[in-house]
Amino acid sequence: MKKIILLTGVIILSAFALFAGQACAPERSSSVPMPEVTKVLAAGDLAGLPGIILSQQNVGLWVNGLGKTTAVPDIVLLSLGVESQQRTVADAQKEAIEAMDRVMNVLKNSGIADKDLQTKQFDIQQVTRWDDKQNTQIILGYKVTNTVQAKIRNVDKAGTIIDNAAESGGDLIRISGISFTVDDPTPFYKIAREKAVQYAIEKAKQISQVSGVKLGKVLYISEGSVSTSPIRENYLKYSAADMMPAAPTPISSGELEFQVSVDMVYEIN
Repeated sequence: MKKIILLTGVIILSAFALFAGQACAPERSSSVPMPEVTKVLAAGDLAGLPGIILSQQNVGLWVNGLGKTTAVPDIVLLSLGVESQQRTVADAQKEAIEAMDRVMNVLKNSGIADKDLQTKQFDIQQVTRWDDKQNTQIILGYKVTNTVQAKIRNVDKAGTIIDNAAESGGDLIRISGISFTVDDPTPFYKIAREKAVQYAIEKAKQISQVSGVKLGKVLYISEGSVSTSPIRENYLKYSAADMMPAAPTPISSGELEFQVSVDMVYEIN
Protein backbone atom coordinates (compact mmCIF):
# COMPACT_ATOMS: atom_id res chain seq x y z
CA MET A 1 0.00 0.00 0.00
CA LYS A 2 2.84 2.43 0.78
CA LYS A 3 4.30 1.91 -2.68
CA ILE A 4 0.95 2.66 -4.38
CA ILE A 5 0.28 5.72 -2.18
CA LEU A 6 3.74 7.10 -2.85
CA LEU A 7 3.36 6.56 -6.57
CA THR A 8 -0.03 8.26 -6.57
CA GLY A 9 1.36 11.21 -4.62
CA VAL A 10 4.18 11.67 -7.12
CA ILE A 11 1.73 11.58 -10.04
CA ILE A 12 -0.60 14.09 -8.34
CA LEU A 13 2.25 16.50 -7.65
CA SER A 14 3.47 16.10 -11.23
CA ALA A 15 -0.03 16.78 -12.53
CA PHE A 16 -0.39 19.98 -10.46
CA ALA A 17 3.09 21.12 -11.55
CA LEU A 18 2.12 20.55 -15.16
CA PHE A 19 -1.03 22.61 -14.98
CA ALA A 20 0.55 25.27 -12.79
CA GLY A 21 3.20 25.72 -15.46
CA GLN A 22 0.49 26.05 -18.06
CA ALA A 23 -1.23 28.72 -15.95
CA CYS A 24 1.97 30.80 -15.90
CA ALA A 25 2.19 30.70 -19.68
CA PRO A 26 -0.96 32.42 -21.01
CA GLU A 27 0.07 32.00 -24.62
CA ARG A 28 -0.48 28.24 -24.24
CA SER A 29 -4.00 26.93 -23.85
CA SER A 30 -4.66 23.92 -21.59
CA SER A 31 -6.48 21.02 -23.21
CA VAL A 32 -8.16 20.19 -19.87
CA PRO A 33 -10.05 22.91 -17.97
CA MET A 34 -9.05 23.38 -14.32
CA PRO A 35 -12.49 22.33 -13.02
CA GLU A 36 -12.07 19.06 -14.91
CA VAL A 37 -8.63 18.52 -13.37
CA THR A 38 -10.07 19.04 -9.89
CA LYS A 39 -12.88 16.66 -10.66
CA VAL A 40 -10.52 13.96 -11.97
CA LEU A 41 -8.14 14.27 -9.02
CA ALA A 42 -11.00 14.19 -6.57
CA ALA A 43 -12.31 11.03 -8.14
CA GLY A 44 -8.80 9.48 -8.07
CA ASP A 45 -9.01 8.67 -11.78
CA LEU A 46 -5.47 9.75 -12.69
CA ALA A 47 -5.65 7.79 -15.92
CA GLY A 48 -8.03 10.45 -17.21
CA LEU A 49 -5.30 13.08 -17.28
CA PRO A 50 -3.49 13.70 -20.58
CA GLY A 51 0.01 12.20 -20.79
CA ILE A 52 -0.37 10.08 -17.62
CA ILE A 53 -0.17 6.31 -17.94
CA LEU A 54 -0.63 4.06 -14.94
CA SER A 55 1.43 0.83 -15.02
CA GLN A 56 -0.56 -2.31 -14.41
CA GLN A 57 2.57 -3.89 -12.93
CA ASN A 58 1.92 -2.08 -9.65
CA VAL A 59 -1.36 -3.88 -9.05
CA GLY A 60 -2.51 -7.47 -8.99
CA LEU A 61 -0.93 -10.60 -7.55
CA TRP A 62 2.85 -10.99 -7.82
CA VAL A 63 4.33 -14.49 -7.52
CA ASN A 64 7.79 -15.97 -7.96
CA GLY A 65 8.67 -19.49 -9.05
CA LEU A 66 11.97 -21.35 -8.75
CA GLY A 67 12.69 -24.43 -10.86
CA LYS A 68 15.58 -26.85 -10.37
CA THR A 69 17.02 -29.90 -12.10
CA THR A 70 20.29 -31.81 -11.85
CA ALA A 71 22.74 -33.34 -14.32
CA VAL A 72 25.95 -35.35 -14.19
CA PRO A 73 28.87 -33.32 -15.64
CA ASP A 74 30.37 -34.56 -18.89
CA ILE A 75 33.28 -32.07 -19.06
CA VAL A 76 36.17 -31.34 -16.70
CA LEU A 77 37.75 -27.86 -16.80
CA LEU A 78 41.31 -28.17 -15.55
CA SER A 79 43.50 -25.14 -14.84
CA LEU A 80 47.19 -26.02 -14.78
CA GLY A 81 50.57 -24.68 -15.80
CA VAL A 82 54.17 -24.12 -14.79
CA GLU A 83 56.08 -21.60 -12.70
CA SER A 84 59.81 -20.99 -12.96
CA GLN A 85 62.07 -18.66 -10.97
CA GLN A 86 65.67 -17.89 -11.99
CA ARG A 87 68.22 -15.12 -11.66
CA THR A 88 67.47 -13.75 -15.12
CA VAL A 89 64.34 -13.41 -17.22
CA ALA A 90 65.91 -15.42 -20.03
CA ASP A 91 66.73 -18.38 -17.79
CA ALA A 92 63.30 -18.35 -16.11
CA GLN A 93 61.50 -18.13 -19.43
CA LYS A 94 63.62 -20.88 -21.00
CA GLU A 95 62.90 -23.26 -18.13
CA ALA A 96 59.17 -22.42 -18.17
CA ILE A 97 58.93 -22.95 -21.93
CA GLU A 98 60.59 -26.36 -21.75
CA ALA A 99 58.37 -27.50 -18.89
CA MET A 100 55.21 -26.17 -20.54
CA ASP A 101 56.07 -27.93 -23.80
CA ARG A 102 56.22 -31.23 -21.93
CA VAL A 103 52.88 -30.57 -20.22
CA MET A 104 51.19 -29.57 -23.47
CA ASN A 105 52.46 -32.72 -25.21
CA VAL A 106 50.91 -34.83 -22.47
CA LEU A 107 47.58 -33.04 -22.79
CA LYS A 108 47.49 -33.36 -26.58
CA ASN A 109 48.61 -37.02 -26.50
CA SER A 110 45.74 -37.66 -24.10
CA GLY A 111 43.27 -36.71 -26.81
CA ILE A 112 42.63 -33.06 -25.86
CA ALA A 113 42.09 -31.04 -29.04
CA ASP A 114 43.79 -27.70 -29.70
CA LYS A 115 40.42 -25.92 -29.50
CA ASP A 116 40.03 -27.21 -25.93
CA LEU A 117 43.33 -25.69 -24.76
CA GLN A 118 43.37 -21.99 -23.88
CA THR A 119 46.06 -19.85 -22.28
CA LYS A 120 44.64 -18.13 -19.20
CA GLN A 121 47.70 -16.45 -17.71
CA PHE A 122 51.26 -15.54 -18.67
CA ASP A 123 53.26 -13.41 -16.24
CA ILE A 124 56.87 -12.31 -15.85
CA GLN A 125 57.42 -10.82 -12.40
CA GLN A 126 60.43 -9.42 -10.64
CA VAL A 127 61.21 -11.11 -7.31
CA THR A 128 62.64 -8.77 -4.67
CA ARG A 129 63.26 -8.45 -0.96
CA TRP A 130 63.69 -5.38 1.22
CA ASP A 131 67.14 -4.67 2.63
CA ASP A 132 66.95 -2.66 5.86
CA LYS A 133 70.65 -1.77 5.86
CA GLN A 134 70.65 -0.37 2.35
CA ASN A 135 67.06 0.84 2.64
CA THR A 136 66.23 -0.45 -0.80
CA GLN A 137 64.77 -3.39 -2.73
CA ILE A 138 67.19 -6.17 -3.66
CA ILE A 139 66.41 -8.06 -6.87
CA LEU A 140 66.51 -11.82 -6.26
CA GLY A 141 65.44 -12.93 -9.71
CA TYR A 142 62.47 -13.29 -12.02
CA LYS A 143 59.43 -15.54 -12.00
CA VAL A 144 57.63 -16.75 -15.13
CA THR A 145 54.12 -18.20 -14.85
CA ASN A 146 52.23 -19.85 -17.70
CA THR A 147 48.75 -21.26 -17.09
CA VAL A 148 46.29 -22.93 -19.46
CA GLN A 149 42.76 -24.26 -19.14
CA ALA A 150 42.21 -27.73 -20.56
CA LYS A 151 38.73 -28.96 -21.39
CA ILE A 152 38.69 -32.70 -20.75
CA ARG A 153 35.69 -34.27 -22.48
CA ASN A 154 36.17 -37.71 -20.93
CA VAL A 155 35.63 -37.34 -17.19
CA ASP A 156 36.90 -40.87 -16.47
CA LYS A 157 40.34 -39.98 -17.90
CA ALA A 158 40.75 -36.78 -15.90
CA GLY A 159 42.70 -38.38 -13.04
CA THR A 160 45.19 -40.05 -15.36
CA ILE A 161 45.68 -36.87 -17.39
CA ILE A 162 46.37 -34.90 -14.21
CA ASP A 163 48.93 -37.45 -13.03
CA ASN A 164 50.77 -37.51 -16.35
CA ALA A 165 50.80 -33.70 -16.58
CA ALA A 166 52.13 -33.41 -13.02
CA GLU A 167 54.90 -35.89 -13.78
CA SER A 168 55.92 -34.11 -16.98
CA GLY A 169 56.03 -30.70 -15.29
CA GLY A 170 57.97 -31.92 -12.27
CA ASP A 171 58.59 -29.35 -9.54
CA LEU A 172 57.48 -26.56 -11.85
CA ILE A 173 53.92 -27.87 -12.27
CA ARG A 174 51.07 -25.85 -10.81
CA ILE A 175 47.51 -27.20 -10.74
CA SER A 176 45.37 -24.28 -9.65
CA GLY A 177 41.81 -25.50 -10.03
CA ILE A 178 39.28 -27.96 -11.36
CA SER A 179 35.60 -27.52 -12.15
CA PHE A 180 32.84 -29.38 -13.94
CA THR A 181 30.23 -28.50 -16.52
CA VAL A 182 28.06 -29.96 -19.26
CA ASP A 183 28.69 -29.46 -22.95
CA ASP A 184 25.10 -28.35 -23.66
CA PRO A 185 23.18 -26.90 -20.68
CA THR A 186 20.17 -25.85 -22.81
CA PRO A 187 17.91 -28.87 -22.13
CA PHE A 188 18.54 -28.66 -18.38
CA TYR A 189 17.67 -24.96 -18.24
CA LYS A 190 14.53 -25.75 -20.25
CA ILE A 191 13.40 -28.30 -17.65
CA ALA A 192 14.18 -25.91 -14.78
CA ARG A 193 12.31 -23.08 -16.54
CA GLU A 194 9.18 -25.22 -17.02
CA LYS A 195 9.26 -26.19 -13.34
CA ALA A 196 9.64 -22.54 -12.33
CA VAL A 197 6.57 -21.47 -14.34
CA GLN A 198 4.48 -24.37 -13.03
CA TYR A 199 5.47 -23.56 -9.47
CA ALA A 200 4.57 -19.89 -9.92
CA ILE A 201 1.13 -20.84 -11.32
CA GLU A 202 0.45 -23.25 -8.45
CA LYS A 203 1.52 -20.61 -5.93
CA ALA A 204 -0.81 -18.02 -7.49
CA LYS A 205 -3.75 -20.46 -7.37
CA GLN A 206 -3.10 -21.26 -3.72
CA ILE A 207 -2.85 -17.61 -2.71
CA SER A 208 -6.05 -16.74 -4.58
CA GLN A 209 -7.94 -19.57 -2.89
CA VAL A 210 -6.76 -18.64 0.59
CA SER A 211 -7.33 -14.90 0.11
CA GLY A 212 -10.68 -15.30 -1.67
CA VAL A 213 -9.72 -13.31 -4.78
CA LYS A 214 -10.31 -14.43 -8.33
CA LEU A 215 -7.38 -14.72 -10.72
CA GLY A 216 -7.61 -12.92 -14.03
CA LYS A 217 -5.25 -12.91 -16.99
CA VAL A 218 -1.47 -12.84 -16.67
CA LEU A 219 -0.24 -9.25 -16.95
CA TYR A 220 3.51 -9.74 -16.71
CA ILE A 221 6.12 -12.52 -16.92
CA SER A 222 9.86 -12.10 -16.43
CA GLU A 223 12.70 -14.59 -16.16
CA GLY A 224 14.94 -13.80 -13.22
CA SER A 225 18.18 -15.48 -12.23
CA VAL A 226 19.71 -18.39 -14.11
CA SER A 227 22.52 -20.30 -12.42
CA THR A 228 24.51 -23.52 -12.28
CA SER A 229 26.22 -24.79 -9.16
CA PRO A 230 27.75 -28.06 -7.88
CA ILE A 231 25.72 -29.83 -5.22
CA ARG A 232 28.56 -32.12 -4.20
CA GLU A 233 32.18 -31.37 -3.40
CA ASN A 234 34.54 -31.68 -6.36
CA TYR A 235 38.09 -32.46 -5.36
CA LEU A 236 41.57 -33.65 -6.20
CA LYS A 237 42.97 -36.18 -3.74
CA TYR A 238 46.70 -36.37 -3.05
CA SER A 239 48.62 -38.69 -0.80
CA ALA A 240 49.23 -37.08 2.58
CA ALA A 241 52.53 -38.97 3.01
CA ASP A 242 54.58 -37.43 0.24
CA MET A 243 52.10 -34.97 -1.39
CA MET A 244 52.40 -36.87 -4.66
CA PRO A 245 49.18 -37.85 -6.42
CA ALA A 246 47.90 -41.39 -6.10
CA ALA A 247 47.73 -43.33 -9.36
CA PRO A 248 45.40 -42.37 -10.82
CA THR A 249 44.21 -39.34 -8.93
CA PRO A 250 40.55 -39.97 -8.01
CA ILE A 251 38.15 -37.35 -9.35
CA SER A 252 34.62 -36.94 -8.02
CA SER A 253 32.45 -35.02 -10.48
CA GLY A 254 29.30 -35.09 -8.37
CA GLU A 255 26.23 -33.41 -9.85
CA LEU A 256 25.38 -29.94 -11.12
CA GLU A 257 22.18 -28.15 -10.18
CA PHE A 258 20.53 -25.87 -12.74
CA GLN A 259 18.18 -23.16 -11.43
CA VAL A 260 15.80 -20.75 -13.15
CA SER A 261 13.48 -18.25 -11.46
CA VAL A 262 10.49 -16.44 -12.97
CA ASP A 263 8.22 -13.59 -11.81
CA MET A 264 4.56 -13.46 -12.81
CA VAL A 265 1.81 -10.90 -12.20
CA TYR A 266 -1.87 -11.84 -12.31
CA GLU A 267 -4.86 -9.57 -12.64
CA ILE A 268 -7.15 -10.11 -9.65
CA ASN A 269 -10.85 -9.42 -9.17
